[in-house]
Amino acid sequence: MSSDSLAPPVPLGGNGVLMTLHDAWVVTLRNLRRMTRIPEMVVFSSIQPIMFVLLFAFVFGGAIPVPGAGGTTAYREFLLPGIFVQTLAFTAATTSVGLADDLHKGLIDRFRSLPISRSAVLAGRTTADWLQNLFVLLVMAACGLAVGWRIHDGILKALAGFLLLMLFAYAMSWIGATIGLSVRTPEAANTIGFIWIFPLTFLSNAFVPSRKISPQWLQDVADWNPVSATVQALRSLWGNPDGYEPTVKMPWPIAHAPWVSLFWSLLILMVFVPLSVRKYRSVST
Repeated sequence: MSSDSLAPPVPLGGNGVLMTLHDAWVVTLRNLRRMTRIPEMVVFSSIQPIMFVLLFAFVFGGAIPVPGAGGTTAYREFLLPGIFVQTLAFTAATTSVGLADDLHKGLIDRFRSLPISRSAVLAGRTTADWLQNLFVLLVMAACGLAVGWRIHDGILKALAGFLLLMLFAYAMSWIGATIGLSVRTPEAANTIGFIWIFPLTFLSNAFVPSRKISPQWLQDVADWNPVSATVQALRSLWGNPDGYEPTVKMPWPIAHAPWVSLFWSLLILMVFVPLSVRKYRSVST
């Protein structure tokens, strides 16, 4: 049996949850082995965020003042949480293309012919992408530290920020899974992925303070954007500039960003996990 194929599931005393976890882990290992065979996928997914960090920090950063903060590294500390969230939001496109490719090649049909849990195939894909994102996040953090980004509020808040960030990335993967199972080709999945992710990430506070966006109604959209909530949560937990003057009252979703970010991630999972599994059961090649 080739390393790309699935090993048959091992009975675990009839416990459905353990069986599903075992099946999901087998599929995760299959996807991770595939990544090692195509190392350029991981390399290029790491280079793109590094390019964003360097471009915004050294080319555009000098022209974007950060209200309430000063110094040469103020914009870089403001920027890095936005870069982290933007990069991991693109997880959805990665998952979309991967699943669409498996569907296009008939691999999904083979999975469905095996005695494994329906949700395990999707959980394995999203978990493998999550682990890849963890590696990319470590690379981005090292790049950020090199250009002046720092965490100021202690190890516990730092860990809380990283956990929120990875939860958001995992939730976005399930949106990508739904899209990947809804299109016929990887090219279509790639195109659709960028169509909705770009406005979602740029119509936020990731690169400029939301108060700089006009007209007013777009500011409100940006404040309620899940990306804005997660970016602001990271800035709050890590002690980075948030783009608000101390005397200015923050909008409600920004003032309670950690809880709003947690709410958005859980809501996305509650909607798109069952939607993806339902789509997986009915999809045809």
